[in-house]
Amino acid sequence: MGTIIDPALGEHVAMLRKARGWTQTQLSDRANVSTSLLSKVEVGDRALTPEVAAALGRAFGLSMAEVLGRASVAADDEQLLAKLRSAMRDYDMPDASAVPGEQVTAGLVTADRYRDDVDVAALITLLPGLLRGATTYAHTANSPTAWSALADVYSTVYWLAARHRWMDMAELAVTRQRWAVEQQPNPVAEAFSSRDRAGTYLNFGDVERGLVVVDRAIVAVQSAPLSTADRDLAVGILNLRGMTLAGRLRDKTEGKREARRHIESAWRAAGSFPTRDVDAHGLTFGPQNTFTHVLATQVDLGRPQDALALTDDLDEALEGLPPTRVAPTRINAARAQLDLGDRNGALENLSRAFDVAPQMARIHPMGREVPRVLVSLHRRTKPELKRLSRLSGIRL
Repeated sequence: MGTIIDPALGEHVAMLRKARGWTQTQLSDRANVSTSLLSKVEVGDRALTPEVAAALGRAFGLSMAEVLGRASVAADDEQLLAKLRSAMRDYDMPDASAVPGEQVTAGLVTADRYRDDVDVAALITLLPGLLRGATTYAHTANSPTAWSALADVYSTVYWLAARHRWMDMAELAVTRQRWAVEQQPNPVAEAFSSRDRAGTYLNFGDVERGLVVVDRAIVAVQSAPLSTADRDLAVGILNLRGMTLAGRLRDKTEGKREARRHIESAWRAAGSFPTRDVDAHGLTFGPQNTFTHVLATQVDLGRPQDALALTDDLDEALEGLPPTRVAPTRINAARAQLDLGDRNGALENLSRAFDVAPQMARIHPMGREVPRVLVSLHRRTKPELKRLSRLSGIRL
């Protein structure tokens, strides 16, 4: 997929500020962040964290995703996106020819593989046809399985849109996803749709309401007639989203309390899957993925030492997880090391992230921010920094 090189996040903040005719002091006052921090973010000496991006978004009247900036794509890929948007508009217009369930199931397996491998180019080529096929199958079969399959396709669309910060598409995808799961009773699919809906609040920086969505969904799952394994799967997936949201709360005391609640619940739920993480509805849950979310949450809470203390062997902790989980975890570890002044460790983990999933690392906000800060702080040429600068699109 031809992603265009966009401005660095600090540069984008400066552009938004100057477009409004504001000084750094005026913006810092409106956002309740220090002028010193804002200045360092704009020049590249400090990373623009999600929490600061959300605060700036409130000052600008924008979502956090808009402050971070949409990941642009080449003209040919825009045509593929147009086909996908057309299929989403036709959510209640099945094709005349029947589509067998086996075809939709096979398409979802392929989509999950592309998603795990972060093969965005292949995924966006597959999705329009898969969505139309799943729509036809759901309307004709009208079974919980068929509607759940359609919801899974919309969840994958949400994943694609959220990663690129195409929030209009992301919001429409979760709306369609929720509509699909409501056609036939399916408590697990409903929990997964709530997880994605809470994700839109996360990307808009409205974490408090996102937590409300998560907590309501957990209550619904706990009262549903489910097996212990299905209930723990659904609750655990919701807890992962809950701890991420908690880590972004501005009140860090409340954030730590909320994060602890979701972390403890997630570890309990993960006990149902002691031998390996399980894959369901395009997502992964179990002890390993819980670990990756706990590490990220500790970084967001401003506790880098606690994050890095979770394991002595990150390679072993991540073994067997898909690149979609490995790369963000490496990036989060790099964030923690950067906060602690370990530039070499941060550089090594960033390099590993770009090696395992270059497309994801390139569009991940922190995948571009951490190398930008490393480039700024080193003030000198270094071969690996040159390589990361080229891969991430950050100018030396």
